[in-house]
Amino acid sequence: MTVTQYLADWRPYPFEIAETRLEFDLAPKGTRVRSQIDFRRKGPGDLVLDGAGLRTQSLAIDGKPLDLSLISKDDERLVVPASALPDSFTFAAEVEIDPEMNTALEGLYLSGGMFCTQCEAEGFRHITWYPDRPDVMAPFRVTIRSDKPVLLSNGNPVSRGQGEAVWHDPWPKPAYLFALVAGDLVAIPDSFTTMSGRKVELNVWVRPGDQDRAGYAMESLIRSMKWDEETYGREYDLDVFNLVAVDDFNMGAMENKGLNIFNSKLVLASAETATDGDYERIEGVIGHEYFHNWTGNRITCRDWFQLCLKEGLTVFRDQQFTSDMRSAAVKRIHDVQTLRARQFREDAGPLAHPPRPDNYQEINNFYTATVYEKGAEVIGMLKRLVGEDGYRKALDLYFIRHDGQACTIEDWIKVFEDATGRDLTQFKRWYTDAGTPRLTLSEDWQDGRLTLHFRQETAPTPGQPQKPPRVIPIALGLIGPNGDEVLPTTVLEMTEASQSFTFDGLGARPVVSLLRGFSAPVTVAREITADEQALLLAHDTDPYARWQAGHDLALDALIFRATSGTGGAEFGQAIGGLLTDAAADPAFAALCLSLPGEEEIATTIAARGGVPDPDAIRTAREALAQDIATAHEAELARLYDAMETPGPYRPDAEGAGRRSLRLACLGLLTRIDGAARAQVLFNSASNMTERQGALECLIAAGKDTEALAAFAQEFGSNRLVMDKWFMVQPLRATPDQAVARARDLAERADFDWKNPNRFRALISGLCANHAAFHAADGSGYAFTVDWLMRLDPVNPQTTARMCSAFETWTRYDADRQAHAKAALGRLAAMKGLSRNTSEMVTRILAGGA
Repeated sequence: MTVTQYLADWRPYPFEIAETRLEFDLAPKGTRVRSQIDFRRKGPGDLVLDGAGLRTQSLAIDGKPLDLSLISKDDERLVVPASALPDSFTFAAEVEIDPEMNTALEGLYLSGGMFCTQCEAEGFRHITWYPDRPDVMAPFRVTIRSDKPVLLSNGNPVSRGQGEAVWHDPWPKPAYLFALVAGDLVAIPDSFTTMSGRKVELNVWVRPGDQDRAGYAMESLIRSMKWDEETYGREYDLDVFNLVAVDDFNMGAMENKGLNIFNSKLVLASAETATDGDYERIEGVIGHEYFHNWTGNRITCRDWFQLCLKEGLTVFRDQQFTSDMRSAAVKRIHDVQTLRARQFREDAGPLAHPPRPDNYQEINNFYTATVYEKGAEVIGMLKRLVGEDGYRKALDLYFIRHDGQACTIEDWIKVFEDATGRDLTQFKRWYTDAGTPRLTLSEDWQDGRLTLHFRQETAPTPGQPQKPPRVIPIALGLIGPNGDEVLPTTVLEMTEASQSFTFDGLGARPVVSLLRGFSAPVTVAREITADEQALLLAHDTDPYARWQAGHDLALDALIFRATSGTGGAEFGQAIGGLLTDAAADPAFAALCLSLPGEEEIATTIAARGGVPDPDAIRTAREALAQDIATAHEAELARLYDAMETPGPYRPDAEGAGRRSLRLACLGLLTRIDGAARAQVLFNSASNMTERQGALECLIAAGKDTEALAAFAQEFGSNRLVMDKWFMVQPLRATPDQAVARARDLAERADFDWKNPNRFRALISGLCANHAAFHAADGSGYAFTVDWLMRLDPVNPQTTARMCSAFETWTRYDADRQAHAKAALGRLAAMKGLSRNTSEMVTRILAGGA
């Protein structure tokens, strides 16, 4: 039965735990788990323990078998009445579980013969009876027995012997942070000396044969530890830090205390097998999970409604880290692109929810872009409002005041109020209200005075029809008609539904450089000419605002083409000016050359009240790219040659920027040269970035047969590289071929659809091909649902998350809506549909009510 959980119903757990002791006798089909949990009463209430799929062998309190007539027990919960319990007692249980049959990859499972765990959010209940909630924290002592050579758990090693290891984690933690790994692994060792002089043993554990691709992960870990000390004053607190690469994993990685478990795609990298993007993600995600040691582990969330407290803050921290390691400007633009592509879309559809939701049915469905990416944007706004010093004071107070606690958004806001003296009552609405505010700007100019009139409004979202105004930090500058900056970045604080700001003493009417640094996660409506956008693209001193001007210029041109068939000359001219200076910042130039994606064009058309036509959008985008390539062929060819990176491959920001510009030029030139350059590059490239980029150009040009065969021949035994091969084909194929190609790929023997990485590669590749997924005949919808129905009984968590591909179905024409609704209806009516997927499909279908 599906039960809705409400924030208003939360109650504190009536017991605290002095220590949790676990013993594991590992076996693929019959792992025995013995637990001893020392409880102490701290309030009124029964003892409630969670469990799922457990074969219970025995239950006892203080060594005496539990009288089953006194308790209530079902497949998910065990309740011992308060009247049957002393104030302090030890609860003991012995259960048997089946890791080999655990295809959901939740709890303890097998991945290629290796035992591993994933317990967030509610996976520990699949291991033993326990209060599986984040506010119940305890130190753990874990004994593991197995014939596997490497036996790992949280904390510090107590003893290691033949077939047995004992681990002790002295820091109290909730069950979701528990971890265990047992397998045939090899370590890449190193060490780190903390700022207080303690030496920490570091290990990156991988399967034999993968050692040569794990060095960058270790380098990233060491950089993360050093950065967190220097930037936040946070020191690591155990004697050892272990990181393990796992092939079968539903998520990217997990921050378990002292034993981080990672999807292998976010650990393993070499020049021949990983792209620049892979390297940056590895560095960023390793940083993210390490930073959780304080923002998530030492201070965790009181309940799952507060998930953004740990995730939004830690995403913000990993964004800062990557900005410091690479290009801050390029990183900021990438983050905004991600937010708009994933979170704005979420906010505009039936899955909209605030960063802190007030109800859910299945918590795994709330690991969303709103919780993570928008949660990070809220932190960024808070930092902008209180300033660098205020932010540091607040964070220092947060770490001191709440170390070892499970906290709420209210605790977080109170820290900032106490540290800075500001009243943040209105700001809290960013946490509690769903939807993306729309900021409308109009201007008055008279006698050297510029008056800016702002209006904010947020459209209704499910369960929240009315939205009061929020605090919106608006960072802006003014650019004179000659390109000079006449007002440096100034932050306006908007607190009302409508508000005006005046600037005096101006010699000529300037152009407003609006929302510098993307100072708030809002959409903007303003009247601005193409000439003004081109001026900002050429002269704005804020990199984000400069990119945004060019992006808006291109977006307007594409929408006009998609709806009227013409347009784009202004953008083409502006790009010509940018290309002459592209070598000054290749990564930035590459971003400006990359046209807005088809999904963003569709989203903008819908937001402006239109009905997007995926085929017309595709045609418009291809035509504008063709025009740019034709008009600027010579300069693009010059840049393509000039951006060749000399010497051996290095995954640094400078080299990555040059390669990104080179591939952006190649994508345009392929439309002119019949993919001749792409074929040469594919044959000669010494790194995966250029190899994959050339392959994608060949696929788009329809000249990929030999290249795909050569790629599969070379990398057929490399699971992660072949994931790329499966992904790029439906992603880059023309819309009339993409679904058929996906069907053919799904028939291959090496389409291991039970592996989340391989499944996501193929199905997400098709879903990201906008015109193909939204094919007029419904074939994209039908193919996707066929596979979701097949996966759901095996891995409901991955299935549910991939349902989000359908969240925009109501914005298209009636025929497409009918096809999407029919496909979703098949999924909703499936017998035995998981709770995870059922909730997602129900919410998505409700958007068409």
